Amino acid sequence: MNRKRPRNFYEIQRQQQWKSLFILAVLMVFYFLAIGMIAMAVFLSIGAFAVPHFLSGSFLAKLMGGVLVAASVIAVFHYHDARRFGAAFILKRLDARNPDPADRYHLQLANTVEEMRVASGLPAVRPYVIPSFAVNSMALIEADGVAAVAVTEGLLADCTRDEIQAVAAHELAHIARGDAFYVGLVCSLANFLEKLRAALEPDDSPPEDRGQSGGGGAPPVLIYAVLTLTSILMHLLSTMLSREREILADAAASEISRNPVSLARALYKAHLKSSFVGDFSLTYSPLFIVAPALSSDDREGFWSRLFNSHPPLMKRVRLLAQQAGLRPAKVIEQVWESRRSREQARGLVYAAEEKDGAMPVVPGGPSGSSAAEQRVWEIKDTGGRWQGPFSLEELLFLPSFSVFRKIGHIQEDVVAQAREFPQVRLGLENLRKKKPVVAAKQNRCPRCHVPLNQTFYEGVAIQACRRCGGKLVDASLMDRIIVRREVTFSEVLISKARAFREEFLLNPIKKQRAKEKEVRRITCPHCGYRMLARPYSYQYFVPVDKCLACAKIWFDADELEILQILIEKLD
Repeated sequence: MNRKRPRNFYEIQRQQQWKSLFILAVLMVFYFLAIGMIAMAVFLSIGAFAVPHFLSGSFLAKLMGGVLVAASVIAVFHYHDARRFGAAFILKRLDARNPDPADRYHLQLANTVEEMRVASGLPAVRPYVIPSFAVNSMALIEADGVAAVAVTEGLLADCTRDEIQAVAAHELAHIARGDAFYVGLVCSLANFLEKLRAALEPDDSPPEDRGQSGGGGAPPVLIYAVLTLTSILMHLLSTMLSREREILADAAASEISRNPVSLARALYKAHLKSSFVGDFSLTYSPLFIVAPALSSDDREGFWSRLFNSHPPLMKRVRLLAQQAGLRPAKVIEQVWESRRSREQARGLVYAAEEKDGAMPVVPGGPSGSSAAEQRVWEIKDTGGRWQGPFSLEELLFLPSFSVFRKIGHIQEDVVAQAREFPQVRLGLENLRKKKPVVAAKQNRCPRCHVPLNQTFYEGVAIQACRRCGGKLVDASLMDRIIVRREVTFSEVLISKARAFREEFLLNPIKKQRAKEKEVRRITCPHCGYRMLARPYSYQYFVPVDKCLACAKIWFDADELEILQILIEKLD
């Protein structure tokens, strides 16, 4: 007896594309009924006055023909929009990004996805990272037919390599089975309908404001009702498509990764930390490996099966544990044992004063070696009085500075418009090129002026000063540092964080420390623009220096560690 040859990825995708035509037919039926209901309501209201004999057979035939054409056009447009732009829109809305090759965690993800891709026999797969603390993942088919696997920063931080392999295998199983294409299409369609429905919702502004703006009137009730019904049906369709496919994908992932227990552990971790993911909408629920918290329900029953996008988590854990001959309780025990082991393996970070051989910080830094750093510049104020002396850097950042203002060079005893000095022109050109005014300050510590060293902290590439312990971090990378748990902190650092919280976070005057830093304003080592003393966030008022030009943050000694302690240990 001849065995049937297994279908490859391309054959499965072609079959799914043909099956998706069924959804197009469903859309046409829905739009036909929706437009037909609206048209009949309109003609029943005003038809007797506007159209004589509007109930005649010929007129009704023409009306239904027009409705059919309109429904077909709208359905085809809706379907094409979801097919062509659905995946890209979802990835953009979730802020999914390509892995950073300089980040160890991201590099591990890219390598792991490639390993599982080879094991599964799939063609090229694009990995993405979603900047979210939740533990979750998803799979999509992009417009060019290439598969995409997206995981959250929380998953990379919390899961071990074998667990990431199992998650990647699960998502690749969805792709190989054709689930990613079909469910992604349905979610894209439902998202389009939700956007239309939201656009028709009445304005929440006060009645007097709505009257002045002319907006906020009553929504078209029939259109709103039809869109709501269609959106619900699309969500139910995606739910029914997703539930059993998750269990089948779990089984297929076990075959690819050869490790069902790792997938069970990853699922349990995802369940524990499955909260909001990016700019989340319940429309996307069926795409994720575990339903986000607001849509998750671990109960069985008719209504749970009808409205939940995923099967009960413990059912999935139990089925995977049975493949390895284990009880679910043993899998959960392994999760907590792994967390205890990782906690014990964290490196210990000390406060600046605890580090041996630390060089004292010179507040003013070394004396300037060039005229540009010396205070040899003066400027006339609006009253004609000379102000100064200033360094060139201080001069260019004065609020009153202009290239047409009169300035003077004290040593050379020259007074002219600022634009006539070559030093000023060169400094402004450096700023335009996002370089420091004084070229020698490029990538130097803004406090003690020694060269910054490239290093890694929590797997993230940063620049640090070995002398004073300050750190220059890209603001977009801070979420990675906060979510990861590679280091723990000495008792001195914890005491500092606790004292800071008691003194400042519980103090109603929360800008006090930021004002102290404002006195010691510094320039950005990366682009040369003046950094502003600001709280890290409205929740954590740790004062830091922020560059609004290149989105860098300068943390003085122990400030980054105090921020982490406030978030990790004192919340």
